Amino acid sequence: MAEAAAAGDAGPELAAVIGATVPTGFEQTAAEEVREKLGSASRISRDRGKIYFEVPARSLPQVHRLRSVDNLFVVVQEFKDYQFEEKKEDALKHLEDLVKKLPWTDPLKVWELNNSLKKKKTKRKKHNLQSPASREKLSEGGEEGGADQNTTNDQEDCAQNPVAVEPTGGQDTETPQGVASRNGVEEEEDHEQADVKVGEQEGSESGTKAGDSEAGTGEAKVLRFRVTCNRAGDKHSFTSNEAARDFGGAVQEHFQWKADMTNFDVEVLLNIHNNEMVVGIALTEESLHRRNITHFGPTTLRSTLAYGMLRLCDPQPTDIIVDPMCGTGAIPIEGATEWPSCYHIAGDNSPQAVKRAANNICSLLRKNESKDSSSALGVPLDVIQWDICNLPLRTGSVDIVVTDMPFGKRIGSKKKNWDLYPACLMEMGRICTPGTGRAVLLTQDKKCFAKVCSVRENQTYLHLKIH
Repeated sequence: MAEAAAAGDAGPELAAVIGATVPTGFEQTAAEEVREKLGSASRISRDRGKIYFEVPARSLPQVHRLRSVDNLFVVVQEFKDYQFEEKKEDALKHLEDLVKKLPWTDPLKVWELNNSLKKKKTKRKKHNLQSPASREKLSEGGEEGGADQNTTNDQEDCAQNPVAVEPTGGQDTETPQGVASRNGVEEEEDHEQADVKVGEQEGSESGTKAGDSEAGTGEAKVLRFRVTCNRAGDKHSFTSNEAARDFGGAVQEHFQWKADMTNFDVEVLLNIHNNEMVVGIALTEESLHRRNITHFGPTTLRSTLAYGMLRLCDPQPTDIIVDPMCGTGAIPIEGATEWPSCYHIAGDNSPQAVKRAANNICSLLRKNESKDSSSALGVPLDVIQWDICNLPLRTGSVDIVVTDMPFGKRIGSKKKNWDLYPACLMEMGRICTPGTGRAVLLTQDKKCFAKVCSVRENQTYLHLKIH
């Protein structure tokens, strides 16, 4: 209620075009969630992994509760066919001149409103941390958890500091803090991400054009900012570093903000994909997929990707949903959170994976207790150690199978997949309900998977609908 009241202060006339990054390939799934939960139509960007939708500013709390989006930003202006100059100097000069022409006022109001919501959420978190339930330690998982939390998948994590990477194919690449890779898959197209600290001008601390005041003092606070440029395409005469540097210099001159690479208040985004360009202001400090997992494994799946996979199955009340290779439990935990009227079973052949999943379930229970201890009822989820090729489940007893299959890189090998995939797929087909059983399986070993599905003797067992 407090969030809704705070958002309502902005007035119904303030609307925002929100950009959201989503796991590549799940743009349509995210658009459907936006339509279902916010009542807004979405446009899928030509730049893969992004959608755009318009909402009233009062709906910001609901926007942050979307399960399929990774990062959010408010769009300052979008250019669907921006004509970049052929000469580098001219192209960069046009970017500098563009800063003064952009409609910053409403997007900055949305950013300020978003900031006020985050502050209230932080206060609630600090209050909850003082509860006895949240002070408990995770049993028998401290050592493993401490190591696992630092062993995160490179598909998930973004760099904590901008680090230069060796050029590939004549292109320079930088991955800034706060910009996650697109599902961890390298693109063949030229793709750059850069984050540049522009030179600080003297006197920048003396004032600001953003009306942000220190509480109780009346003194204007000089906002700190950085510019992050994401560029894809091979027909630009400039690099992402150069675009961020020159655009950032113009932003600093226009607002008299102070440049700061790490302790920034405002992150200005410059997204360039061929001739499509979007200027935005970030609304999330870290990806929204970091919500369920506290004990990480070598191949932890994003919660946003887990949600997208589950949504493809269209779970119905009383459905039994199984993840036979659960790893850290990202899929069943997301499922139990969003579809509590279904029953979720997680399993893995690795005792370490089962232990991590169990600890993540315990963390979720404690999180639920800290929110409202009076109504915490647990989650409809069990975790078991088993053999994926010999599941202890009745034939035709499962409605849905959702799992992240081994790619043969970090776990196992592609050679082993040729034996594993046929056996586990036939077992999945055995336990699923004939006619209505369905499965969503994630793999990068497409050759092996396609071959297994094409073999005639396997088709008798693979009666389930596979996405």
